[in-house]
Amino acid sequence: MTFWQNINNKMFYSGSKLYLLIGINVFVFLVISVLSIFEQLVFRTSIIDAFSKEYLSLPAYLPKLAVRFWTPLTYMFMHAGIFHILFNMLWLYWMGQIFEDYLGTKRTLGLYLLGGLSGAVLFLAVYNIFPFFNQSGALLVTSVVGASAAVMAVIAGAATIAPDHTIMLFGVVSIRLKWIAVFYVAMGFFGITGANAGGEIAHLGGALFGFTYVRQLQKGHDMIAFIANMFKRKSKLKVASTNRDKPSSGTPRQEEVDRILDKISTTGYDNLSKQEKETLFRASKK
Repeated sequence: MTFWQNINNKMFYSGSKLYLLIGINVFVFLVISVLSIFEQLVFRTSIIDAFSKEYLSLPAYLPKLAVRFWTPLTYMFMHAGIFHILFNMLWLYWMGQIFEDYLGTKRTLGLYLLGGLSGAVLFLAVYNIFPFFNQSGALLVTSVVGASAAVMAVIAGAATIAPDHTIMLFGVVSIRLKWIAVFYVAMGFFGITGANAGGEIAHLGGALFGFTYVRQLQKGHDMIAFIANMFKRKSKLKVASTNRDKPSSGTPRQEEVDRILDKISTTGYDNLSKQEKETLFRASKK
């Protein structure tokens, strides 16, 4: 199997949406960066950089947003430099794997997109409500790019579903997920009046969505599925709820899934029985 065939299989046939999201981010970054470098070397201009910042980043100024209405989506696939995308994609890969281990692969894409949109909403709200940003003139010129808000939703989601799950940070320090999430939320809060205020505010919005989503999921309310069902006539959640007494094709009953999710939130995934893990796996496939 060739290198490109392996990438294609990972992105489109592995079942995980992590590789697809990482692939899109890397592709966008490489296309813009390579074209921009070529343009500067040959023509000594920076039109591509200026164009991408003007039309693909998320502006804080609402009248400008009105004519750049696509930017709440495009901004979360844009990055300001090689280290920006590197660390975002590494965290997305590490935390996304944990999230998918506990809740399956069907929710990752929705969590990423809605986390990014939540970051955009909080960024816009804070910049247009608080006088600090109006008086300094930042409102008129500030824009934000990056997958950080979407990645923070994944980090917060993983930390909420498995707060005591431990990882070896940089292969040296053993740390629980909840402390990683707390650290990044604190960093975001204390940075909202700093040089990267817009990015930090967006991070908080993404983290808030990730936390809220998993907490609601533990109560039996899947916001991602609900939003997806708004665009489809057939609701998977309704099918599950109307057949609680007669599960078909091995589909776990919703009460059983809710009980297992509650157990994960209190005792952790590792304390599930083999049967409970199989039940959760079958539920994630649905």
